[in-house]
Amino acid sequence: MFSRDTWKEIFDTIKKNKLRTFLSGFTVALGIFIVVILVGFTNGLQNTFDEFFSDDATNTFFLFPGRTSEPYKGYKSGRRIEFDNSDIADIKENFPMFLEYITPRTTRSALVKYKGESNNYTNRAVGPAHQFNEKTIMMKGRYINETDIQDKAKHIVIGRLVEKDLFKGEDAIGKYVDLGGSAFKIVGVFQDDGGDNEERFIYMPYTTRQLIEKSTDEVGQIILAFKPEIGYAAALTFEKQLDKFLRDKKFISPEDENGIFIRNVADNYRQNQQFAVVLGIISSVFALGTIIAGIIGISNIMVFVVKERTKELGIRKAMGATPASVIGTILMESIVITAFSGFVGMMIGVALLSSLGEKLEDFFIKNPYINMGFAIFATLVLIVFGALAGYVPARRAAKIKPIVALRDE
Repeated sequence: MFSRDTWKEIFDTIKKNKLRTFLSGFTVALGIFIVVILVGFTNGLQNTFDEFFSDDATNTFFLFPGRTSEPYKGYKSGRRIEFDNSDIADIKENFPMFLEYITPRTTRSALVKYKGESNNYTNRAVGPAHQFNEKTIMMKGRYINETDIQDKAKHIVIGRLVEKDLFKGEDAIGKYVDLGGSAFKIVGVFQDDGGDNEERFIYMPYTTRQLIEKSTDEVGQIILAFKPEIGYAAALTFEKQLDKFLRDKKFISPEDENGIFIRNVADNYRQNQQFAVVLGIISSVFALGTIIAGIIGISNIMVFVVKERTKELGIRKAMGATPASVIGTILMESIVITAFSGFVGMMIGVALLSSLGEKLEDFFIKNPYINMGFAIFATLVLIVFGALAGYVPARRAAKIKPIVALRDE
């Protein structure tokens, strides 16, 4: 089977039947190409989901105050709910078994000036734990700390692009800026993988914001993180208990959907992960269907090939060729065409995925890729089944009696 004459015969047959060879190879190459693209796009979509949630911690709850929509325990509907410092202290006291960290966040916008430069920036009044929630990366200096909170210090941490806008290459650490009419000292410069918008934020101690706003203790929203080791089910229990606790404290009806809002980032992340998994399964089904279609295509072509060569095979058997040699010749031709075409289709698909990069980001497909091990495995599967598809008609041809084969028209 592996003699030089056998190989020469295979390549001669391929050259003589170019159209048939092309159709066989194209079927295989297209099948592998589609499999690679489908899997690559699915991975690209997964990259988009991961990046969307990687900028912030996923084990977090965002608590937002609302306005009641129905009366409860003597309180009228339409009452504005407010969070304050006591809510943070009560959550710490009542849920230590769940809580990893907690921070308030109050968002404002103000004109910031430095020498002749000025611009409007969003400033957030936060606690030290906010750095973990946003996964803020300190480039220079430090983040807001507990001393800043206790002293109500007029210290701020600015984004990389704020420094670039206002300081024009000058080091901002230790400099003072006018923020909303008050002088603040810059103690840190950060960067954020969330993009340019995130790097134009300014952070200050939440107690300082409260001092500026007539010594109030109000906070805009509360962000907290549960301990990752408690698991998803326990996190949902924590969410329900937290919701009940705050509703009882603020006198909000359990049926009032507008009084308070809790956004569970972990739940959103899990739902999107499940969607990605389902999409991956659908993609795999289509990929499997494509491989099966390729195998059927190869089988049909091999049936035609054997039928076309029936008389030739009869002559071979009349001259003493064994059934094994007949089957081997046909199988080797099938394997050569399938293997070459399969790897060509695979490499074209991989090359296309590599060239796309972020070009499909608008379609939520970022940096699509396929694991080379999986791509090679899929190609080998198609080659193996392609050989099996060729074996069936080859075995049938090997059983034909020479006299019958010579009479074939």
